[in-house]
Amino acid sequence: MNQLTTAELWIVIASFALVLVQGTWLFLDARKRGLGRYAWFWGIWGSTTMPLPLLLYWIFIIRKRR
Repeated sequence: MNQLTTAELWIVIASFALVLVQGTWLFLDARKRGLGRYAWFWGIWGSTTMPLPLLLYWIFIIRKRR
């Protein structure tokens, strides 16, 4: 079995941490903006990939309210 090198392991850990922080921030910000049950949608979707959910949240939620 192919083992991860130290650099690859840190990349995986950093990616996991960034996605987790992104999902948490999207959930909390959506809840703060009063999006109700859609806060869960943004939080879960933000915890799956990066950076598409963040970009679309910025386009459709943050810019729309300005």
